[in-house]
Amino acid sequence: MIKYITNKKGPKLGYSTQSGIKILEEDGLFFKDLNKSGNLEPYKDWRLSVEERAKDLASKMTIEQIAGLMLYSRHQSIPAATRGFFASTYNGKSFDESGVKPWELSDQQKEFLTNDHLRHVLITTVESPEVAARWNNEVQAIVEGVGMGIPANNSSDPRHGSDSSKEFNEGAGGKISMWPESLGLAATFNPTLVQKFGEIAAKEYRALGITTALSPQVDIATDPRWYRFNGTFGEDSKLSTDLGRAYIDGFQTSEGDSEISEGWGYDSVNTMVKHWPGGGSGEAGRDAHWGFGKYAVYPGNNFDEHLTPFIDGAFKLKGKTKAASAVMPYYTISFKQDEVNGENVGNSYNSYLIQDLLRNKYEYDGVVCTDWLITADEPENVDLFAGKPWGVEHLSVAERHYKLIMAGVDQFGGNNEVGPVLEAYEMGVQEHGEAFMRQRFEQSAVKLLKNIFRTGLFENPYLEAEESTKIVGNPEFMEEGYKVQLQSIVMLKNKGQVLPLQKGKTVYIPKRYYPEQVDWFGNKIPAKTDYPINLDVVNKYVNITDDPEKADFALVCIYGPDSGGGYSREDRENGGSGYVPISLQYRPYTALDARENSIAGDQREVSNRSYKGNSVETRNEADLDLVLKTKEAMKGKPVIVSMLLSNPAIVSEFESEIDGLLVNFGVQDQALLEIITGEVEPLGLLPMQMPAHMKTVEKQCEDVPHDMECYKDLEGNVYDFAFGLNWKGVISDERTRFYKKNN
Repeated sequence: MIKYITNKKGPKLGYSTQSGIKILEEDGLFFKDLNKSGNLEPYKDWRLSVEERAKDLASKMTIEQIAGLMLYSRHQSIPAATRGFFASTYNGKSFDESGVKPWELSDQQKEFLTNDHLRHVLITTVESPEVAARWNNEVQAIVEGVGMGIPANNSSDPRHGSDSSKEFNEGAGGKISMWPESLGLAATFNPTLVQKFGEIAAKEYRALGITTALSPQVDIATDPRWYRFNGTFGEDSKLSTDLGRAYIDGFQTSEGDSEISEGWGYDSVNTMVKHWPGGGSGEAGRDAHWGFGKYAVYPGNNFDEHLTPFIDGAFKLKGKTKAASAVMPYYTISFKQDEVNGENVGNSYNSYLIQDLLRNKYEYDGVVCTDWLITADEPENVDLFAGKPWGVEHLSVAERHYKLIMAGVDQFGGNNEVGPVLEAYEMGVQEHGEAFMRQRFEQSAVKLLKNIFRTGLFENPYLEAEESTKIVGNPEFMEEGYKVQLQSIVMLKNKGQVLPLQKGKTVYIPKRYYPEQVDWFGNKIPAKTDYPINLDVVNKYVNITDDPEKADFALVCIYGPDSGGGYSREDRENGGSGYVPISLQYRPYTALDARENSIAGDQREVSNRSYKGNSVETRNEADLDLVLKTKEAMKGKPVIVSMLLSNPAIVSEFESEIDGLLVNFGVQDQALLEIITGEVEPLGLLPMQMPAHMKTVEKQCEDVPHDMECYKDLEGNVYDFAFGLNWKGVISDERTRFYKKNN
């Protein structure tokens, strides 16, 4: 049972009767006796500053407790998964077999909360807001009753989009307000809208028991092939800086009665800005979640621009919280960028990047948390998803933790076990002495504790399930998200002003082939052929026919080209290097213009990762065929293409054959139909360049934005950064004047 006590001149206290804590009274005010000492120690006194409370608590904690505070859990779904990558048990049984309520804690969760002292939990999918709220209360009741009574700081990757198939977006698609992906937010070119998103998302997060957002991703996506392009605000450092700042201000700022102090309070959600010092320049667009993509390269000598969204945005907020409360470095080895030690190791391991640059030069004083699983061992093959200890593969797990601590890192992503952290502590004692290592651990503890104190969790970490249900995904928040979806759609082509179409017209929508896929976690998704859009929604706007002869126009819904991540096990097994191109076109591509020799490579695998002369096929080449066959079937009647983009795409293969082209970055079908039928005018702008061909993709520098030849269509429009059409023609407004490049 949860009980509450209200202070007349202070915060409401919430506590669980099962935790066994008592309430202290002093001068008519009430305080929680979290360590059951019977004394009002400074960390329990809500009248004191966050800094005072955190330092007092850190000084009282055991090394084991601090080590647990430095852990960040692996992905936790509610209820826990019964199989697969993150399977868990309840009293030794799967959730389905156990008969427990969906909000009850798994065996593994109880273990890491009590025995490993873990207090930072990464939440993915939740059954419902009610279940999330009740689960939060179960967690908080357990941790309130042990040790120092430190609350859990639950967190989430982005969860307001529609795609939950990716590890870094796994909480999406649930009952919550729906917004475009980050790239869609960027397409609005509107920091005010992005800040509004942050404010609403923070309220929904808090109602789910989430007090840290593992976002925003402010990497400037300077290579168009990068797997994580759609999680960014695009390739432009100025736009990414402004949107990142607005996002963080929205999430972190509490106002009015919700504010505790310095902008922090009960509506605040800590943000963990990522990925220092920028992850968007992976060689050839490959991604560092896998061994084949471990290197970030800088052929354009443009390392410093990648820091801009951090040092001029995330660390210089307009709001009172001043800076993002946490930073996550990326997996990559920023190749040959260590100016002090010359180390080529993963960014979190690099003391030059963390201590010299981030801490000393740019005076960042918040939490530094590694990306997930960087201390675990690498897999047997470079294309398998497992540990990512890039550059320190030869070290033991404990030695990796020690190297991270000495580089200035505070927290270890994806680590549930306290053992390796304690081993690292003992290594430090042997080298530097007990006093030094105790001080070093307390230094991280203070930073981590401040983020928990700021959000009011020490006074009341509990939720009312009914209230959470009212807040999360309520109609007002849904409407706000929908309006931004509308503003994120970009119209690239409108031949002869074919758009908007009148309501009541008849549309032919061909079925789309969805090839077999393997999701992030190794689960197979079978191939299918199906309508790519909800016909019930379409029918509210236009009539539908399966016969092109009877249609007034065709609507073809496709995805951008997908050729994989740039590595082929088959090529490797047949004697090749395994490295293949990442293609942004639909038809098969041979990389005749690639580098002869890769910039980075290592003797552990292959020193030359060049893929020159190698070929790749696009998984969804059928999308191009669908457009061309529909064009033929319509016999001159208008063909409109709606394209869902995760990366820039080469549209030269079909642009001349169609009449209208709309691109989006994750929207509801209704939003698309409202644009097509003229209910709403398109306002979106491209947050990146659309390349003319693959040659310009190969010749651009991975670390430099705006360095490609852009596609020019039959109407003479160039699909460059900040380009978009409205009903009158090319959009020219305050946004384009402020952000557009003068090439």
